[in-house]
Amino acid sequence: MQLFVLIALLVIVSAIYSYINARFVKLPGTIGIITIAIIGSVLTVIADKLDPDVGKRLMVIAKDINFSSLVLNILLGFLLFAGSFNANTKRLKKEMRPVVILSTLSVLLSAGIFGALFHFIGEWLHIRVPLIYCFLFGALISPTDPVSVGNIIKNSKLPVILSTIIAGESLFNDGVGLVLFITILEAIRSGTDNVDLAKTALLFLREVFGGIALGVILGIIGHWLMKTITDFQTIVLVSLSLVMSISLIGAYFELSIPLAAVSAGLFVGDNTINIDDKERSHEALEKFWQLVDEMLNTILFVMIGLQMVNLPYLTNYWLTGTLSIVLILVARWLSIFLPLIFLRRSLNVNYSNIHILTWAGVRGGISIALALSLPASHYRHIILSACYFVVIFSIVVQGLSLNRVIRAGLKHDQP
Repeated sequence: MQLFVLIALLVIVSAIYSYINARFVKLPGTIGIITIAIIGSVLTVIADKLDPDVGKRLMVIAKDINFSSLVLNILLGFLLFAGSFNANTKRLKKEMRPVVILSTLSVLLSAGIFGALFHFIGEWLHIRVPLIYCFLFGALISPTDPVSVGNIIKNSKLPVILSTIIAGESLFNDGVGLVLFITILEAIRSGTDNVDLAKTALLFLREVFGGIALGVILGIIGHWLMKTITDFQTIVLVSLSLVMSISLIGAYFELSIPLAAVSAGLFVGDNTINIDDKERSHEALEKFWQLVDEMLNTILFVMIGLQMVNLPYLTNYWLTGTLSIVLILVARWLSIFLPLIFLRRSLNVNYSNIHILTWAGVRGGISIALALSLPASHYRHIILSACYFVVIFSIVVQGLSLNRVIRAGLKHDQP
């Protein structure tokens, strides 16, 4: 019964915030909901200080939610499958080269650049975090969030090419970032002097390629099952079981669930399940997963705001948070610029697009979930608090100003 109460309260709060935004605030979905959720969390903290009994009741949702586990083990698979299922695969294939570069090489570069800058500049500002933990922070904050990016570029005036590149990058780079995060965390646990490079590389390759293989195999099986029937209720159940199977099998064999979900979603979405010209099961399934995507997005961003209740120390890290915001933007810019120097002829991107690609690199719930999963240490609060600053800034500030950056960038392109 406790689980039902928790889910019911979460859905009710999500519905209230969504209604307030749609009826009164009228900001783009993601930006409006997380803004309202943050205000709600601040009011909850104030209520707790004024009347602990009232505050305790208001905090019950945030206190009882294991945000990290819920996002990484349950929501992430559904959100990535839904996003990739509804992706425009024709455009994505056409822009696959820059997507692959941004979702792999750029993520690794960004994590390394951010980690190094955060460590050395932090030392100068008396923010002392070991270099290995700085790289760990870089790994969790460098990947862009497909949920946040998808919602924000939906309301932007991005050219089709850049929109496809940014959306495609966000689908794949979470898997790479998550694997990099796990690899560095394993190195910290085993001790930097005892790191087995061969074992670490094998772990990285198994997570990445094993996850992609799992997604393709289960995608082929799921697609065949759905294509052989016409009962839409059963088709929906098969698609849901496909995502759940990815989560269960991926967790058991320690394969990348994000990459598996994206691979399966792209395969199933790109291959119709319509049996004849009159049958429209595939189009109906697209609408179903679009609805699932929007509902889970709302719930996810409400949870992000609610989790602030669990971080009473957040206001102690204004300097660290501000530094992190500046450095992740610098690292993002450099991670795009450096590959572009050598690969400009083969990429459909020019130098003036770097500013747009940098500003459109929005972080979200996955970064926070990874930060919350960090084991207890002297540096956990620093990383978690700074991560919240970056995520809130990127969603609210970058999201609201993205169209201005786009107009400036496109104007610069004009002769």
